[in-house]
Amino acid sequence: MTKATKVFRPEDVPESNATGYPEPYRAMNMMRHARRIGEFGGLTNFGVNLVRIEPGGQSSARHAHLKQDEVVLILDGDITLETNEGEQIVTPGTYITFPAGTGDAHRFVNKTEKDVVFLVVGDKTREDVVTYPDIDMHGVGGADGIFRYYRKDGTLY
Repeated sequence: MTKATKVFRPEDVPESNATGYPEPYRAMNMMRHARRIGEFGGLTNFGVNLVRIEPGGQSSARHAHLKQDEVVLILDGDITLETNEGEQIVTPGTYITFPAGTGDAHRFVNKTEKDVVFLVVGDKTREDVVTYPDIDMHGVGGADGIFRYYRKDGTLY
């Protein structure tokens, strides 16, 4: 069976602020909203998300992927990028790459008074390991495709 080409507008895709993060970390991401346009379009090898961050919100906890690459294109608004090197303001038209395996943990924080919108593209390599240096959590993607969160002592959330 072949997949058909799908033509649509981003606003056709439902926006969600759902997160797989366990408590107590789930609440800190409720001001991030994503339209999963890759999934909506039938893509399976990589994810494409149109993300909107409300003022005071963040994209995620600061994290680094062992196996998955990510790229971000800022579309609207100025946002603070936090990495291992510190903070910097990124503006519309800025393209940021996060190569897998570097250990450079990153996140975006909206410290402005207006929503910020950006496009995120990342591959879906299975069995990825995600480190979160600032909180008591790390994530492991299973061969079964299920992503699980653990405390740093190894206990499952």
